[in-house]
Amino acid sequence: MTKKYSFTSESVSEGHPDKIADQISDAILDAHLDNDAHSRIAIETLVKNNDVVLAGEITSNAQVDYSKIVRDTIKQIGYTEKELGFDDKTCNITELISAQSNDISVGVNEKDGKYSEQGAGDQGLMFGFACNETESLMPMPIDLSHKLVNNLSQKRKNGASFLKPDAKSQVTVEYLNGVPNKVTDIVISTQHEKDFDQKKLEEFIIEEVIKTTIPKELLSKDCRYLINPTGVFVIGGPVGDCGLTGRKIIVDTYGGYGRHGGGAFSGKDPSKVDRSGAYIARYVAKNIVKSNVADKCEIQISYAIGYSKPVSVYVNTFNTGKISDNEITDIINKNIDLTPKGIVTTLNLLKPIYQATASYGHFGRTPTDKGEFSWEKTNLTGLFN
Repeated sequence: MTKKYSFTSESVSEGHPDKIADQISDAILDAHLDNDAHSRIAIETLVKNNDVVLAGEITSNAQVDYSKIVRDTIKQIGYTEKELGFDDKTCNITELISAQSNDISVGVNEKDGKYSEQGAGDQGLMFGFACNETESLMPMPIDLSHKLVNNLSQKRKNGASFLKPDAKSQVTVEYLNGVPNKVTDIVISTQHEKDFDQKKLEEFIIEEVIKTTIPKELLSKDCRYLINPTGVFVIGGPVGDCGLTGRKIIVDTYGGYGRHGGGAFSGKDPSKVDRSGAYIARYVAKNIVKSNVADKCEIQISYAIGYSKPVSVYVNTFNTGKISDNEITDIINKNIDLTPKGIVTTLNLLKPIYQATASYGHFGRTPTDKGEFSWEKTNLTGLFN
């Protein structure tokens, strides 16, 4: 008997208020790591109307011009028009920043005594996931959702000036017996210039964005397109909605298809296992699927603050594994260093590589020569064969 179901994921553009906040936080992190690789950073950003508030804890030897970083990031995203109510030149910036608490640093820094190794920067649990639905080994709904808003952004930057930076996408995929069959529904909401014709906007989005992004064989004849469902979308960005670092954690990971431990990524240096633990979990899960040992794999790792070794490691291949989950777990424990220091070394995380992660997902991306997305490499497949 055929089992049919639908699954939906969403993404947001780099101009979405929450993503503005994420990018500013990660730009500040990169600036510190570029000059002091051992900086301790936990920075949050809030954006509302024409105000930007920076708040958090930073311990670093680097001298960083926060105002310049904020303005450069906003400009890069595309908020350069005063008429939008939020722009790089006139925004107000407030800094509420102090040093990292000694109660945290005592358990994170390497030294003699109880904490002789670098410990986890917090307790917590992290998940990594991979499946063979797409070339990126990501679930298809989130993979396509990211591609849609990324394509929309590129169209805006390449001359479609009627488009403005704030946008969202949503893709529903129909599955037959666990395998993607077709895309049934696509929702795109995009900010646009005042008085722009809605029919022209809808035609542009369908023809120039959707049909150039979604493979033709996946677009069903009865696929429903919902373009700016509420109609006019002129007021957007921080004027339309407050933005805050870390509020799009499901967009950042697997679109709800794989579980999330709850911790946000952006604005945190890799001593925070919320971030680095999730990266190594994705790295291991992706290599397992790439090795063809399993069609689908989810990994959970948990930590206690101040302690270097994980409290637990859990593997679930959803009955698709060619070897048992226990065997895979043993391979991981014997061959992969899951301590915070081991993760940083394996993935080369003490580099200014993080701003690029803060829009269009932290996973499913292509590793770069600068070291960005090192957790997407598939150089461990030999361990599992």
